[in-house]
Amino acid sequence: MTAASRPRTTVGRPARTEPRRSARLRALDSAAVLALTALSAFGLHLAYGGDLRYLLAAMAGAVLGLGVAYASAALRLGVLVTAAAAVLAYLLGGGFVATPDESVAGFLPSLESLRTLLLGVVVAWKDSLTVAAPLGTGSGLLVLPYLASFAAGLAAGLVAWRLRGPYWPLLPLAALFGVGIAFGTNEAFAAMPRGIAFAVVAVLWASVRRNAARTDPSLRASGETTVPDAAAARTAQVRRLGLGALLVAAATALSLLVAPALTAGAQREVLRDRVVPPFDPRDYISPLSSFRSLVKDQRSDTLFTVTGLPEGARVRLAALDSYDGTVANVDQSGSGSFAKVGEAASLASGDRSATAGRTYTLGVTVGDYSGFFVPGGRTTTGIAFADPGSPAAEGLYFNEATDTAITTAGLAEGDAYTVQVSEPARPDDAVLAQAPFAKVPLPSVEGVPQVLQAKAGDILGDSQSPIARVRTLESYFQKFGAFSSGLVAEGQVPSLSGHGAGRLRAMLTAKQMVGDDEQYAVAMALMARQLGIPARVVMGFYPAQPAPAGGRPGQPLEITGKDVHAWVEVAFEGHGWVAFDPTPPTDNVPIPPDPEAQSKPRPQVLQPPPPPQAPVELPPDSRPDVLDEEERENDLWLFLGPILAVVGIAMVPLAVLALPLMLIAWLKLRRRRRRFGAAHPADRVGGAWSEVTSFAADAGAALDSRGTRRENAASLGDAFPAAAGTTTALAVRADAAVFGAGQPSEDEVRAYWSDMDGSLEQIRASMGFWQRQRAKYSPRSLVLEAGLASALRGRRRGRGRS
Repeated sequence: MTAASRPRTTVGRPARTEPRRSARLRALDSAAVLALTALSAFGLHLAYGGDLRYLLAAMAGAVLGLGVAYASAALRLGVLVTAAAAVLAYLLGGGFVATPDESVAGFLPSLESLRTLLLGVVVAWKDSLTVAAPLGTGSGLLVLPYLASFAAGLAAGLVAWRLRGPYWPLLPLAALFGVGIAFGTNEAFAAMPRGIAFAVVAVLWASVRRNAARTDPSLRASGETTVPDAAAARTAQVRRLGLGALLVAAATALSLLVAPALTAGAQREVLRDRVVPPFDPRDYISPLSSFRSLVKDQRSDTLFTVTGLPEGARVRLAALDSYDGTVANVDQSGSGSFAKVGEAASLASGDRSATAGRTYTLGVTVGDYSGFFVPGGRTTTGIAFADPGSPAAEGLYFNEATDTAITTAGLAEGDAYTVQVSEPARPDDAVLAQAPFAKVPLPSVEGVPQVLQAKAGDILGDSQSPIARVRTLESYFQKFGAFSSGLVAEGQVPSLSGHGAGRLRAMLTAKQMVGDDEQYAVAMALMARQLGIPARVVMGFYPAQPAPAGGRPGQPLEITGKDVHAWVEVAFEGHGWVAFDPTPPTDNVPIPPDPEAQSKPRPQVLQPPPPPQAPVELPPDSRPDVLDEEERENDLWLFLGPILAVVGIAMVPLAVLALPLMLIAWLKLRRRRRRFGAAHPADRVGGAWSEVTSFAADAGAALDSRGTRRENAASLGDAFPAAAGTTTALAVRADAAVFGAGQPSEDEVRAYWSDMDGSLEQIRASMGFWQRQRAKYSPRSLVLEAGLASALRGRRRGRGRS
């Protein structure tokens, strides 16, 4: 077989095993991918509260993924280059649709937006599950739909345009549809229409792709052509259309039959129901522990200023439903659970059973108050900070069942926010007389004094109805208790702070009960809990002298330490939690005790003075000296350290993108050194010629792997006319060095390598800038050489076994 009749394979442009897709088929593929992406993304509709910016992020991600896949298929890019292009497109496009709040001018990537996008690959899944719905669009919460759709679009495009098989592109899109279900809420959004539409589009798309693959001439086994039978072709086409219509009808019927069974009964379970938010309110000190401190130390300090507080309304701080014998506190497994707030301006209402009452907006500006619990209202339906990007806003957690909000960053002076309150109407006792206690989950209480349990039964007596039992407990403390916060300077009798088991035992066993809101509220709540009554302690603020009707909503009201209070809430079926105040009136002062007989004083005996003590020798101060101001000014690292840290963080995305390119450049440099350092001079000359063919392969030239050096030199001359003469001369000299008598000298080898570099410079000069960069960082020659080496080793092993 002559060289002209041998089959030719190309180096640098591998043979394609798939048919070239027409523009019409690729457009159809793109439309199908986008339609299936939209149907999948709609599964997150309720999770984002209906804000369609999540859909924009998902569709933009799918478009970018398809764009990278199209470029990879059209330019025949390698795996590393495709991965680098995908990372670059993800980072550049994400700043506009996924992190617009952190981008410059809303679309230009910034250091913060790049950091959110990179971290979102790992943490976006966790954040979307641990944040309460609606998720909102800030703090990187749009990364999930953007990233998932980008990955699905990229995978579907690559599989559709670079691999054979009409059905494989459906796999990443089916996975994306599962993401919309798993990361949604337990209330499905248009589940049946979306499922039917997804099945219909998927079947039709797969049918069209299968038909295109079967009718593509490039997939025929031989080059022979036959004259098709027109009647048979029409029959086959009708058969395929009928089969496709039958599959669509079957999928639709199956969806209609199965969907009601799957959606009937209880709500579905999703991932957010199985993921426990990484937050424990018990890590924060109970606000009731600081009750006496607010009363005594901050009595006249303005803790915060509120606007819009109606007459008789209260500012709510926390509902405390657990007790451990020392302190009453909030509990994550108590009445509901805390979840991170996404869209704080819209929160679910925890008390849905209560009757409608008044709705108002409470404005809060923090003054001397410092704590983690956020003052709010009853019932809270929304919280909006004046600065959504403040630490207090980003660390906000909310328990919708107790209307308790906590910010992990803590509130500081100057923080301002508004609270949307939809306070239920308070039912009177006549209405509550017909209502039983509600069955609500409450954590168990521990360390309750035995005397409290015994006294609870004695107090109730023959009280029968639920409201009568609660009113009996409330009136007992109001009638027989005395009020004192321990403010001796204001004429009050001494009163210990705290509400531990010892303090409550001492109060209940004394001749007269003495305490304030802290002790009375906890005592009543614990008594009620011992009797099976669902009760909890609530701490909050309200002024002692309420303003007249209509005189407060538009005026600012300063809340001071003396306005702090605690009360008890009891849950009634159909009415929610109802407040009760067991604390006696402030004018119900304790009755002074009877004066005790004074003992006669004994004469005092003068004691001798104590002996003088030797002075104590203190050890030398061993603390390390710190830098004084002059040394700090002369320390260059104190100035350059933060700058270098910022620059280093900014270089992380560039390093991620540059790492594959640096690896390719290093592998080519190592290959050149190996060729230049070959043992035999003739091999070093052959290695120099291989440098020319490797560069040509990376530049996209088609060479014959079985052709001679002179034949390939002629092909290179056609591809790069500027270097045609030098490449031909190099091929002749390489043949003479390899096949000639003797070995070339070291000077001849160095001269050949020098001429080879000059030839490559001529080739590079004839190329554009981007063509040179593509050839420099293309892994094509490395991949082809690795394949040839693997095939050679396989043939050697085969000969060895034979």
